[in-house]
Amino acid sequence: MVREGFDVARCTVERLMADLGLHGVIRGKPIRTTVQDKAAPCPLDRVNRVFHVPAPNMLWLSDFTYVSTWSGFVYVAFVIDAYARRIVGWRVSWTAQALHEQRPVHRGGLVHHTDRGAQYVSIR
Repeated sequence: MVREGFDVARCTVERLMADLGLHGVIRGKPIRTTVQDKAAPCPLDRVNRVFHVPAPNMLWLSDFTYVSTWSGFVYVAFVIDAYARRIVGWRVSWTAQALHEQRPVHRGGLVHHTDRGAQYVSIR
């Protein structure tokens, strides 16, 4: 409205729009990232929220997030070694996937802990 020559405060426009039931334009389209299946079985929490370990490669913690870019959303996944408290692997991708750079010993006692999100329990 200021560009059109009307001297009006932003709060006045917000109030008038609310009174008329009007909403501003939201740029971009909303993304529904996950649909949780409440009936799906989830693994138990094997660490009971205790994230202290005596040596490296005993407990890895992982999660990922969504980052909005000009081209759309990308997924950023990361894996942290609980002992070193540093990222041991990460990946940025257009699809939800993770990659680790360290290769743990097979059946060496490593626990990979996640927040039980749908992406981690959806094996298919």
